[in-house]
Amino acid sequence: MIDSFGRSIYQKIVVDPCLPIYSRLSPVIFTYLSLLTGILVFPLLTVKYSVSAFLMLMLSGYFDTLDGSVARDKNQTTPFGAALDITSDRVVEFSVVLGLYFYCPDERGLNCVFMLGSILFCVTTFLVVGIFTQNSMEKSFHYSPGLVERGEAFVFFSIMILLPAQFHVVSYLFSSLVFLTGALRLVQFKKAQ
Repeated sequence: MIDSFGRSIYQKIVVDPCLPIYSRLSPVIFTYLSLLTGILVFPLLTVKYSVSAFLMLMLSGYFDTLDGSVARDKNQTTPFGAALDITSDRVVEFSVVLGLYFYCPDERGLNCVFMLGSILFCVTTFLVVGIFTQNSMEKSFHYSPGLVERGEAFVFFSIMILLPAQFHVVSYLFSSLVFLTGALRLVQFKKAQ
């Protein structure tokens, strides 16, 4: 929901003014930067550098918003770029969950399994609905919004990273809302058929 409702404001304030500078680079550079900074969350959480992990997560999210914006600005959107973006997003999410697990593996195993399962279910519904829905958006594929999108996931991840004492409650809430997002997407898709 953050992505759906707040993206235009964020785009105008944070991304658009910088596009003339960023447009000198290939859009795929930003995808790789998003991937690299997101993967760094894992080792940083493993050694309990929570603030550094949080900063890498924020950088990863910022670079993730740049790749598509730069591609559209340069008229260089490609199916490969969209596929690489989606794939790198999932690798980043896996790295974050893995880091959250290794922060305290004896106590967080089941929570992290639920988080990964909910993400797998939600991403599957997102992709399957996208396959069977005609695209009418500026993105390279049909984008099916939900309760928990990337923005909300980053908020939940940030809370789990910065407030480790709240991890159990926040991780179960996150997993529940992500499962609900996938289920609602299937219900909406069935109604639209």
